[in-house]
Amino acid sequence: MGNPDHPITRGFLCPKGALLSKWFSSGERLKTPLIRRGKENFKETTWEEAISIVADRLGDTINKYGSESVLVYQYAGDRGIINYSFPLRLFHYLNTSMLDYGICDRAGQEALKDTYGTAVGIDPEELKEQKLIVYWGINSFWTNIHGFMLARGIEKWTVDVIKTETARRSDKFFQIKPHTDVLFALGVAKLIIENDLYDRGFIKENAFGFEEFKAYVSSIKLDSVARETGIERNAIEEFAFEYAEKKGIIHIGYGIQRSLMGGEAVRAISLLPALVGHKFGFIYDMKTIDKSYAEGAFLRKGKIRRIPQMKLAESIERGDVKFLYIYNANPLASLPNQNRLRKALEENDVFIVVHDLFLTDTALFADVVLPANTFFERLDIADSYYHRYVALNEPVGRLYGKSNYEVIRMLASALGIENPYLHESEEDIIRKILEKNGLSFEELRRKGFIKIPEKSRMYSTPSGKIEFYSQRAVKRGLPPFPEYNPIKGRGLQLLSPTHRMTITSQYHNTHGIVDPNLYMNPEDAVVRGIEDGELVEVYNEMGAVKTKVRLTDDVPKGVVVLYKAFWPKILGWNVNFLTNDEVNGEYGNSSAYHSTWVEVRRYR
Repeated sequence: MGNPDHPITRGFLCPKGALLSKWFSSGERLKTPLIRRGKENFKETTWEEAISIVADRLGDTINKYGSESVLVYQYAGDRGIINYSFPLRLFHYLNTSMLDYGICDRAGQEALKDTYGTAVGIDPEELKEQKLIVYWGINSFWTNIHGFMLARGIEKWTVDVIKTETARRSDKFFQIKPHTDVLFALGVAKLIIENDLYDRGFIKENAFGFEEFKAYVSSIKLDSVARETGIERNAIEEFAFEYAEKKGIIHIGYGIQRSLMGGEAVRAISLLPALVGHKFGFIYDMKTIDKSYAEGAFLRKGKIRRIPQMKLAESIERGDVKFLYIYNANPLASLPNQNRLRKALEENDVFIVVHDLFLTDTALFADVVLPANTFFERLDIADSYYHRYVALNEPVGRLYGKSNYEVIRMLASALGIENPYLHESEEDIIRKILEKNGLSFEELRRKGFIKIPEKSRMYSTPSGKIEFYSQRAVKRGLPPFPEYNPIKGRGLQLLSPTHRMTITSQYHNTHGIVDPNLYMNPEDAVVRGIEDGELVEVYNEMGAVKTKVRLTDDVPKGVVVLYKAFWPKILGWNVNFLTNDEVNGEYGNSSAYHSTWVEVRRYR
């Protein structure tokens, strides 16, 4: 059960968390290191031999191609601060290439920095003082159940393309066409401003470029907004007038910004809370603890060469990557355009090391596979994307594998590196991180969790205010105001949201609760001669997959849905054999999964 004293989790686990004991004790967990023998075979080996092979090949690669030919690829498969960040110390010390993250929330981060100078919004514990929360592009009941329950008692609205479980449980649902969020937000802003519903005193004191923005939205035609978004004019007016009255908080989802229009959408949406007088009236990221000491970038000599996460295949094709060390990630399930990525790995000489709990799709491409352990088996601290608490993670048992921390220390020793920062104890690292953030290890150990204190907050923008006219955006080559640019594709727009029982690819193999069906509007099915439950082929220029179709009015006409990133080695495919690997270059080379179009036909 969850900790009953925790202000957010309050004694209950999410459905995924309730099954973590099954994940911990799974018989599928890797128990011994593996080294490749032939194209499809592995041989069990000792830890000593495996680490020696990795160290020798790492040194040889650096000597032959230079340190920047080595790339460490990791992401948020483990939220523990040490086991997320500590391995990076070795790669900083070796001056290797690092990832420029773009898979998850990057476009929204850049957009919020354009307007507020930060992606950290309101403390969710303040929701109890609010009248309204708007879930914009997030299925909170599935992906943030603790947050959804925290908002119990206040009015809930949902803006989404799909009629999700969150939409069903909301007081109002505004079903929007994909890629049109920016226009809807601008239309709402126009109504709030022109009907004098905005907080004049707040805007005068805290906004930059408001008069210019006011002139900009004055040219927007509400009939055009209604036509493009699919939301009727009277519903747009209803949203604007009631939102201004109730001064809503907006929980901005990650899904809407994983598209070519995502950054502009978040920029536009984020201005609405400011209009009604909120200093930071949104929820997005809660990255409030300084973890930099754990990562140890101070060990590096010279500048960092960063390789865009979403351009891994392209970097491999160019020969930029010769050694790939992967942990906390399963890119052979989670990255888009899987056919291209797999072809790049097969046709180029890249030595791959994977440290994981299971023989994942990514591990199948590895030259060396190192068994990992779980957070049940190690000391760490963990923060949250959503709230301001940090938790102590103490080991409760030990089954198999080694932590990211342990493996990196072993690898440093095998390389003959005696730098003390690469051999520092876990507890010492934890103490220094906490001290840097004004927190006490003793208090954390006693309570199990403590809240990260909120410092006095300012707007880290050029003007020191909320920027309706964004100077940072202009400097980055973008227009000063969010712009709507229609994006049209051929066929049906494919959306690939997360499933309730997985976190991207995690837990598919252990929980076994997945949904590989394609969801389609009945009108689109009629045109294609498709009936409910039939086997269909979903295809585009990236690839093709076969699955069953389910017809539902929850999905609008012109859109189809496949849940994301199940294991190809189990299903034989996943949605990322179809997803677009274009990036939103103006927003940090962020992902554009949802700017994908497919066609569907009966499978014969």
